[in-house]
Amino acid sequence: MATRPGATQKESVLRSISHRRTPHAFPGGGRRRATATGALVAVAAMLAVGAQAGAASADTHTPAAKKPITLAGKLDTGSLPAKLTPSARAELIRGANATKADTAKRLNLGAKEKLTVKDVVKDRDGTTHTRYERTYAGLPVLGGDLVVQTAKSGKTEKVTRATTAKLGNVSTTAAVKPAAAEKKALALAKDAGSAKTTADKAPRKVIWMADGKPTLAYETVVGGLQDDGTPNQLHVITDAATGKKIFQWQGIETSTGTGNTEYSGTVSLSTSTSGSSYTLNDTTRGGHKTYNLNHGTSGTGSLFTDPDDTWGDGTPNNAQTAAADAHYGAAETWDYYKDTFGRTGIRGDGAAAYSRVHYGNSYVNAFWDDSCFCMTYGDGQNNQDPLTALDVAGHEMSHGVTAATAGLNYSGESGGLNEATSDIMGTGVEWYANNASDKGDYLIGEKIDINGNGTPLRYMDQPSKDGGSADYWSSGVGNEDVHYSSGVANHFFYLLSEGSGAKTINGVNYNSPTSDGLPVTGIGRDKALQIWYKALTEQFTSTTNYASARTGTLAAASALYGASSPEYKGVENAWAGVNVGSRDGGGGNPPPSGNGTFENSNNINIPDGYGSASSSVSVTGISGAAPSNLQVSVDIKHSYRGDLVVDLVAPNGAYARLKNSSPYDSAANVSGTWTVDASSVAAAGTWKLRVQDVYTGDTGYIDDFKLTFP
Repeated sequence: MATRPGATQKESVLRSISHRRTPHAFPGGGRRRATATGALVAVAAMLAVGAQAGAASADTHTPAAKKPITLAGKLDTGSLPAKLTPSARAELIRGANATKADTAKRLNLGAKEKLTVKDVVKDRDGTTHTRYERTYAGLPVLGGDLVVQTAKSGKTEKVTRATTAKLGNVSTTAAVKPAAAEKKALALAKDAGSAKTTADKAPRKVIWMADGKPTLAYETVVGGLQDDGTPNQLHVITDAATGKKIFQWQGIETSTGTGNTEYSGTVSLSTSTSGSSYTLNDTTRGGHKTYNLNHGTSGTGSLFTDPDDTWGDGTPNNAQTAAADAHYGAAETWDYYKDTFGRTGIRGDGAAAYSRVHYGNSYVNAFWDDSCFCMTYGDGQNNQDPLTALDVAGHEMSHGVTAATAGLNYSGESGGLNEATSDIMGTGVEWYANNASDKGDYLIGEKIDINGNGTPLRYMDQPSKDGGSADYWSSGVGNEDVHYSSGVANHFFYLLSEGSGAKTINGVNYNSPTSDGLPVTGIGRDKALQIWYKALTEQFTSTTNYASARTGTLAAASALYGASSPEYKGVENAWAGVNVGSRDGGGGNPPPSGNGTFENSNNINIPDGYGSASSSVSVTGISGAAPSNLQVSVDIKHSYRGDLVVDLVAPNGAYARLKNSSPYDSAANVSGTWTVDASSVAAAGTWKLRVQDVYTGDTGYIDDFKLTFP
């Protein structure tokens, strides 16, 4: 792993638990920005409006079907994933493949664009979530992935895209030769410590779309080893017209039977017989095998065998001990996903990955590798602390789940979400296993002593305790190493599960603060995990950032528990606790000063063609006139924003025009924040966002309406 400038070796070790990505995965992602002009309109009183551009969220063309309101705390089981057999899942994928051409037409993709089915998730109520990747003129489109949600009736309810930009016509003729792209990639790989003199594969043409601008490019992958002995898999994207580097990312993101394990005590392992011997081959879980690399760094290694089916002695001096830990961790992770989410295997297809232990010499890391579909573990400093603890195994295998579903880019905020997903699910595995020798906690890597002083690698209750991770979101958090930016989501998960403040859980003391100083009440770990998994597999895409993750988890909470449920409000408040979005609105929890945020996030359909819709919030607890800098945040999902006229309506009927219609404004969606001088009207009362559709042929809905009183 390349160490950032100024980082010490200890700092690079702190960024230990990680994974490897396939060549088609990529970092970065652009977001189209919505713009609007503010106009003054007087009815009874005048409100002065100033418009500010706001970032658009994932493209959702039509509103999700509203779930029945459920009793507080009661799970809407229809929204849980169905437990599919491998054959049933295969049938769903075959069906999606059979109709993918029709789907492309419905999505208005160009004639040269085709869809490839990556995954299908089916809820118990019959709703399916089909994940597609895209090609253009036969070339992979990096950043073109999308998820289509379809009701049992066959109606498309929602489309979530990695980018809402249109491909249009892109030239597929390169001005730059592949050799130039390879030369650029090799030079960059050399900086990471790789001594490779040729690329692993010839540069391939791709369409780079992750930043929103479709560009013909080359993707070159260079292998070898990094400075610390970690395998190298540097992906370099170069512009095929200019030869300039567009982006790069490291494909290896380092991480850190019945068996006598080092970390989990004596456990039962599922093994197989081979003649008169036993092997670490778990046929009950897709045929997962555990291999001994014997300090090598390539190949599969040799399958562990034993004459009496007793593995290891609980110490690192016995080669079988690390194997027992890894084999046990893989089994627990398999069972966790199957029993908790109905997912059989990392890809949901019943196929097992495999584990390799004793990688390298004194290698202080572990990683997931998509190319071999395997987990690999080093033995730690002086080969005395193998990185095979239970939460590490759950972390690494969960990188495989992320790669098979959302494919979160391993860069920027999406990279932090990728890492946090593995920490969150690894924590879930640890609690699921209920092992007396490794009790469930909200610490990451606490057993492997990677710091040499008995402290864990990461803390979820207050991530900054590790010396580098972020407790809260800030505009620059995406520039941090992904193992540090992951702290925002890790902290969100802890707050959502357990709430803020001080408490002791399983003998560990926690004290979780919030960015706004206000308390958060937890909804319980089990519910928090269901929400995160549903968002990961149905809402997140390769370019999801923290704002979009909030949107995705709220959608998941709404589907599972209802939009008026304590669970939904808990998601809002936990994100607000890490400085992502506002707290529970509609009367919410205004600070003592009398200021506050009031929000209506219910989906409200906009009738097509000369119809209007309103979203309302009730402002309470604020006396006197509204401020001269009232903040109005709007998120409208619509296939043609030029059709829409958008007004803010005050309690006394006065209104401010936020956006006019225009036949020349053909983009999708309206998303932004406007500053309104509302000092001529009273603050208290019912405020409305009024949206009028003045043309026919395009549809949409109000996704979110929020007022902030500074």
